[in-house]
Amino acid sequence: MGMSAGGGGGANANINVTPLIDVLLVLLIIFMVIQPNVVRGLDTLVPQPPKENQKDMKPDDRTIVVQIALSGGQPVYMINNTPFAKQDIEPKLLSIFETRNDKVMFVKGDKDLDFGRVVEVIDFGHQAGVDNIGIITPRVEQGQ
Repeated sequence: MGMSAGGGGGANANINVTPLIDVLLVLLIIFMVIQPNVVRGLDTLVPQPPKENQKDMKPDDRTIVVQIALSGGQPVYMINNTPFAKQDIEPKLLSIFETRNDKVMFVKGDKDLDFGRVVEVIDFGHQAGVDNIGIITPRVEQGQ
């Protein structure tokens, strides 16, 4: 019988990677399409410093500034320099802003304060229906 015994070469050990690359490119395109384009973060309104001729004017009585200061290592919450307990901030903001058309509030935090406390106050403002929340920075306070 004249059969050959195979020639001595082994099995072809090369892997065809073309289908693998095709699948990876399709997955890349799918993940790029479903990736949300929403940027997470807080929209803030930083007040601009007053012009030179407006520095002597006192702030509007309708301006609401929530301050968080540190006193003895403990945070002290104030609305327009009137102290409040933390649990009373949100109901007070609700009562202030329920009849207002312009729902703007500013938040001023102590420089040594944990930013989580400021975020809590911002969240209280959102719960009270405030549309624009600004952050007062030391530079704005100094008029720079």
